[in-house]
Amino acid sequence: MKCRPTTKDAYQLLHDGCMALADVESHGIKIDLVQLERNIYTTSKRIEKLTARNTKSDVCKTWKKVFGRSTNFGSRTQLGEVLFSHMGYECKDEDRTKTGRPKADEETLSKLDIPFVQQYLKVERLKKARATYLRGIQKATMDGFLHPVFSLHLVRTYRSSSEAPNFQNIPIRIPWLGKLIRTCFIARPHHQLVEIDYSGIEVCVSACMHKDPRMIEYIKDPTKDMHRDMAGECYILRTKQVSKDSRFSAKNGFVFPEFYGDWFNRCARSLWDNITNLHLTLPDGTSLREHLKNKGINRLGPCDPKEKPRPGTFEKHIQEVENRFWNERFRVYNQWKQDWFREYQRTGRFTMATGFTVEGWYGKNDVINYPIQGPAFHCLLWSLIRLNNWLKKKRMRSRIVGQIHDSIVADVHKNELEDYLHMANKIMTQRLPKAWPWIIVPLEVEADVSPVGGSWYDKKEMKI
Repeated sequence: MKCRPTTKDAYQLLHDGCMALADVESHGIKIDLVQLERNIYTTSKRIEKLTARNTKSDVCKTWKKVFGRSTNFGSRTQLGEVLFSHMGYECKDEDRTKTGRPKADEETLSKLDIPFVQQYLKVERLKKARATYLRGIQKATMDGFLHPVFSLHLVRTYRSSSEAPNFQNIPIRIPWLGKLIRTCFIARPHHQLVEIDYSGIEVCVSACMHKDPRMIEYIKDPTKDMHRDMAGECYILRTKQVSKDSRFSAKNGFVFPEFYGDWFNRCARSLWDNITNLHLTLPDGTSLREHLKNKGINRLGPCDPKEKPRPGTFEKHIQEVENRFWNERFRVYNQWKQDWFREYQRTGRFTMATGFTVEGWYGKNDVINYPIQGPAFHCLLWSLIRLNNWLKKKRMRSRIVGQIHDSIVADVHKNELEDYLHMANKIMTQRLPKAWPWIIVPLEVEADVSPVGGSWYDKKEMKI
């Protein structure tokens, strides 16, 4: 399998990108060593406290009784056997392996409303946060600064990668975990951390590829909202009934999974579980599960690929939503996927809009997703190169200190903030489409800014 720049512009982007990211690595991002030590200490204390509490539980006692001297509280296999084989907790078919053994992964365990299990999972997350993130950051910090490595040659999609540590994998979706880690990242004296990201860049790039008029309309018309509309369809809601959380659920549980090649039974399970996990309700407080029951849907369904969805189940409903999604709402996009993959089957290669050719054996989802993910990152890389050059040319005190696929993280002097935001917006939304005419939809960026003396976690949205 080969991935290579096949045009002069593609090679130049790769070359200039390596030079710009070398600057980013050398700049480094400042670490609050005192806060880091404090977070490691408090995390260790929480682990000790929760572990001590768990040792008194019936599950722990049964665990020791079953395995005796072989007891290993880090073994998920042992935990699964204790819960499902010895304590009689229900294990649904979808939560079993192909051989019928109960799974004990985080997804399966998180469904169990058992205090021991919930605390056990929290301890595991805390241990990972301490070892992988906090101590990993501590180990890699030099003279108070972290200098992550960014590479452009290791990912087949032509996105970037990061290591020592992986700056692109700093948690944020779990609030307490994001706070634990991001409070350790701070700006230099009299500076502010600024994160600017492309809003929906992969959706925009995909629209430029398949040119589906319905999706282009969604992007261009600010009154339209694809994720809100799909939340309405998935949960059978009127527009006014769609909350921020139900929109979030549809966006990450249906829309993006469908775009990336997932299908209805997995989406149905995710959307169904989100009702409980995100506490989804109607404006009057009614649970969406009760709302769906009133609409004739009172159970999820087996969600088994070997079985047909059963009428009256949420799985069957989402299958119908999926059918409308691809055959009515985005039928042009659907046809592009079929045509694009057939052409790849004929030639064994495909070329991205940014001039990179991919050759070799790939699955259908890879062939459809790579031409979107790669150029989406290239939009950011092109912008980062020019923004970095502008900062150097103007001899500014601000500097770029990181990037996360669709966002640029900078350490900006408080007196340069307005100029930096203005130039970043100009480069990312105006100059880029002029340089790359294949971009046929408007691009938007969003900015989050930390206060002077604040941490990365303290950043707040700021209008550009």
